[in-house]
Amino acid sequence: MAIGVIIIGDEILSGKRADKHLSKVIELLAERGLQLDWAEYIGDDRARITATLARSFANNDIVFSTGGIGATPDDHTRQCAAAALNVPLELHPEAKLLIQQRITDMLIEAGKPVELDTPENLHRLKMGEFPQGAQIIPNPYNKIPGFAIQNHYFVPGFPVMAWPMIAWVLDTHYSHLFHQHAREEKSVLVFEAMESTLTPMMEALEAEYPLIKVFSLPSVGNHQIRKHIELGVKGDPKQVDAAFEQMLRGLDGFNAEYVPA
Repeated sequence: MAIGVIIIGDEILSGKRADKHLSKVIELLAERGLQLDWAEYIGDDRARITATLARSFANNDIVFSTGGIGATPDDHTRQCAAAALNVPLELHPEAKLLIQQRITDMLIEAGKPVELDTPENLHRLKMGEFPQGAQIIPNPYNKIPGFAIQNHYFVPGFPVMAWPMIAWVLDTHYSHLFHQHAREEKSVLVFEAMESTLTPMMEALEAEYPLIKVFSLPSVGNHQIRKHIELGVKGDPKQVDAAFEQMLRGLDGFNAEYVPA
């Protein structure tokens, strides 16, 4: 099963906020021996969010979606998920209780009477309206839950909430996938080399060692280091070791200058 992440919000695309979710999701997955296969960024556009989710639901991927599950006019993710699945939104009973618990806690803390039927507090219940058939994702920060449906997991855009919720999903639902495939990566920095010169060697390595990938990351350099390419192999540890040694022999054949990355 591939793993993807959809990061939603105009504030990310406009630069008002820098995205931190992508690197954190990669980190959470790596800690569990998993890796991210794809990522998409989307603004607060209903048609685009719906189309993206419809395409995503059609696959068997595990997908995390961050942002847009609140109850303000720029929050569309709950509605778009329902539209993509062609099901109605409905107030999840457990989500309702959790939201009311949060409201009660806030009112008591502020020294105000607990009135759950005010227009403001009734509006807050919209945060518990999820696509029909959804399950909740607990939110340890403020109790306002996210929701899960068809291998898709929808969490708030706030990192302090989203990250522990994503970790909970992984640990609760996908621990059987953890550390199933050992991975290793080895690379060197090759100075003043041309990728076109190295490409035939890279292709030959992948053909001979089907359980590895060869990667090439060129850099124009800076005042601290010359122009170089980070050249390496990653994948199955046994094949990585053999492919890496063969790659070094190939670089020696080019009289290339390189150092460990």
